[in-house]
Amino acid sequence: METCYRHPNRETGVRCSNCERPICPDCMTTTPVGMRCPECARQRTKTRTIRSASDEPTLTYILIGINVLVALGAILGGASATGGGIGGSSLLQDGAVSRAEIADGEYWRLITAGFLHAGFFHLLFNMLSLYILGGLLEPAVGRLRFGLIYFVSLLAGSFGALLLTPDAPTVGASGAIFGLMGATAIVMRNRGMSVMESGLGIWIVLNLVITFSVPNISVGGHIGGLLGGGLAAIVLVDLRDRVRLPEPVLALMCGGMAAVAVAGAIAVSSSA
Repeated sequence: METCYRHPNRETGVRCSNCERPICPDCMTTTPVGMRCPECARQRTKTRTIRSASDEPTLTYILIGINVLVALGAILGGASATGGGIGGSSLLQDGAVSRAEIADGEYWRLITAGFLHAGFFHLLFNMLSLYILGGLLEPAVGRLRFGLIYFVSLLAGSFGALLLTPDAPTVGASGAIFGLMGATAIVMRNRGMSVMESGLGIWIVLNLVITFSVPNISVGGHIGGLLGGGLAAIVLVDLRDRVRLPEPVLALMCGGMAAVAVAGAIAVSSSA
């Protein structure tokens, strides 16, 4: 058990939400963004928000660039820019995820499907969401943890799509996007911020309503991604703060989640 940095004889499990030093009840100051030590409580101009780091969301920009380049390649290869399915482009057909192809051993589709889109508006909506969520989450948790959350969400989304939509080929970054929503909510809660007051809670609810009410949307992909991203954030943020496990151990735990998603996708496809 850690001890308070100002009172070494007092054990505590709480850390300052700004400087992360351990603090006892006598040193805690409640703020809208969590418990603060006395020094940080006086530094009002340095209040931590979810985007507390100064780093640019470089990985977010890279992921957006990859998605856009792949979409351009699909359109040049014959895909419709206005949507209407994955026909007409060998890139979409060879990268979409479905049970039959996974059962045949084409496991790369579990990842490639998350970088393909059926039309311009599908791409635009997902990339706008990625830009907003990545701009919030990546600076808050760091590039490595953001990348882990993204790919766990993507694979969990592919697993969910195969589980609930066995026959229809599925493409899109929506599973990963939903995972970022779930992860951002976990990080906000961890830092004492209100998910509903921030507007993120309403955004998640609205997207879930659309998921269940609009035809031709992968319910399994969205729910799988949301759960995967939320669980990855719990491990990388909540568990890290409470148990203080080394970063490599947390990364391995996320790798285990990704492996479970892949194994589940293979098992579901093989049983068809």
